[in-house]
Amino acid sequence: MTASKQYDVIVIGGGAAGLFCAFTAGQRGRSVLVLDSSNKVGKKILMSGGGRCNFTNLDIQPENYLSANPHFCKSALNGYNQWQFIQLVERHQIAYHERKHGELFCDESAKDILAMLLDECEQANVAVKTKCDIQGIASQDSGYSLHTSLEHYHCQSLVIATGGLSIPTMGATGFGYEVAEQFGLQLLPRTAGLVPFTFTDWVKDISERLSGLAVDVEMSVNGVAFRENLLFTHRGISGPAALQLSSYWKPGQKISINLLPELQASTMLLDYKKSSAKSLLRNLLSQHLAKGLVLELQNLYWPNHADKPMAEIPDAILVEVAAQLQDWQLKPSGTEGYRTAEVTLCGVDTDHLSSKTMECKTQPGLYFIGEVMDVTGHLGGYNFQWAWASGHAAGQYV
Repeated sequence: MTASKQYDVIVIGGGAAGLFCAFTAGQRGRSVLVLDSSNKVGKKILMSGGGRCNFTNLDIQPENYLSANPHFCKSALNGYNQWQFIQLVERHQIAYHERKHGELFCDESAKDILAMLLDECEQANVAVKTKCDIQGIASQDSGYSLHTSLEHYHCQSLVIATGGLSIPTMGATGFGYEVAEQFGLQLLPRTAGLVPFTFTDWVKDISERLSGLAVDVEMSVNGVAFRENLLFTHRGISGPAALQLSSYWKPGQKISINLLPELQASTMLLDYKKSSAKSLLRNLLSQHLAKGLVLELQNLYWPNHADKPMAEIPDAILVEVAAQLQDWQLKPSGTEGYRTAEVTLCGVDTDHLSSKTMECKTQPGLYFIGEVMDVTGHLGGYNFQWAWASGHAAGQYV
């Protein structure tokens, strides 16, 4: 049998968290190898943010993350914050800009961020190997042995940075979860997050007809609300508001959409009845909402009063229409699933991991970082910041 190649640290997964962890460990003088099953590393980085990579956010708070243990993320986020990552970006002379809600994007391309990570890896003498399938992992007294499609490897510290199940065309698999189960770690039930809603009822027909229309709304479910754009698509509802809400929605639940978040609709309509008595309701609402959407709402909620002037519409009807405009309840049939989801909710139970080092409490030398564990950020650069922060936390100890 051929002798195993020895490394201090092996990182499985060459994404954001894995590469960051690798060079952080390499800077400490550790010998590090990154293994990735894909033909190149950082594929999700390259496609993120429409190819511009929303690499962090100016306002990072623990409240921007979902986890069974909401406190778990605090230590790592404090240990490596957004300002430190911005300094790294500036040191590499990558031009960037802020969009709304503190989101930071590259001016040029997401390739700049990947090039930066690979440059840091090179400077820290990190070896990176692609097209490598892991065929078996065994725990030994001195660390871990890996049987792969390339060769045999041995390491003291093994880092699992294989991400979640989202976007399988980018090479996403459940590998990290299998490793967790192999070593007796609990998995929390995984679902697609930051993903568009789909419908099979009348909403699907409306969405198809309005496809491409964006509306500024407040969407809510389970006491959580997001003020963002909603986008009608051929399959249902997408856009930032829907993606954010999808992480909090459970199958079978209705979502609530406030189509006029800045206004008090009932007061406005009753005032219009006095000030614009001869006008049609659809024409008045078209000052605030797209005409196509108003016509769809008219067919649903005031078809019998469509061509009546405001003066002839009973107050009770106007109040009812106002209620629909500010609490439009829709029941998704589901989501588009992992095919288009930006993240995977849940994953490896953080109760098994140290929040300071990301090391498994019951399996010394085994670490989990990034999306594979039960920490999921909101849309807007939060998941990248978790990748950097968790990678940094582990990289200082592996």
